[in-house]
Amino acid sequence: MIKKFFNYIEIKTKITSTFAFLMTMAYLFYIRQSINLELTLVFFASMFIFDLATTAINNYIDTKTNQQILAYTRKTAKNIIFILLGISTVLGLYLAYRTDIIILIIGAICFACGIFYTFGPVPISRQPLGEAFSGIFYGLFIPFILIYINMPDNAILSLKISAETISLDIFVVPIITILLLSIAPICTTANIMLANNTCDLERDIAVKRYTLPYYLGKQKAVYLFAVLNYLAYLGIIMMVAFKILSPICLLSLLTIFPVQRNINTFLKVQDKETTFISSIKNYVIIMGSITLVIFVSGII
Repeated sequence: MIKKFFNYIEIKTKITSTFAFLMTMAYLFYIRQSINLELTLVFFASMFIFDLATTAINNYIDTKTNQQILAYTRKTAKNIIFILLGISTVLGLYLAYRTDIIILIIGAICFACGIFYTFGPVPISRQPLGEAFSGIFYGLFIPFILIYINMPDNAILSLKISAETISLDIFVVPIITILLLSIAPICTTANIMLANNTCDLERDIAVKRYTLPYYLGKQKAVYLFAVLNYLAYLGIIMMVAFKILSPICLLSLLTIFPVQRNINTFLKVQDKETTFISSIKNYVIIMGSITLVIFVSGII
């Protein structure tokens, strides 16, 4: 029963949300920012359960278009989706209630994009936007929300709404810091989607699913795969250069050697069964090393 559920929601793919969360927690530890345990746990639960729901929706829809086998009856599969969405929505609304309207707005945007990623007349996953959306929503919004709910009020954004005016103040340095911190999770998350779509290119075309590799062509898609890996390291170098992170974090650059081996493997053959795993390996190597060195920097 549990194994069937885990297969339905593809529990193994949840590293993209979990590692982005852990990396941000390491950063908050590094800057000695106190953690609001209640809000942090509520956010993690809402984020993680919603991630499960979007994967379930994706699998539910795919069984209609790709002739895949559904783990449950369609009624049961649909009920699981509604339960997951219901729980994550309640938790998200509670988080917004305990914080402010900014979290409500960002949460609503994330919710809408998660739903319409594979659902609706023109799903995001069937367009050349899947990589960008997955990278931004996993790689940027998770760090942003986690930092925002743990920082003092008006430390990042300040939104004031009245009957006559809407005023938004953006504090440049904290926003730039979050953007730089998010480069690695954005690029590595997008790369998993890019590798998946590159491997599935011919199959996707057959079901009229025109993803980014369709427009780029396989050769340019695999080159982009390599570039995104390198950009993840560039983000760390920039953060150290701007003294946002400790020079100790440059130790994560040593992981370029196994990452390059995985890049070379994928450049040679793009196969879902044998080489797609290269993208996940690189994600774990890059995000794991960055999280570790930031945490160690906080200890030292």
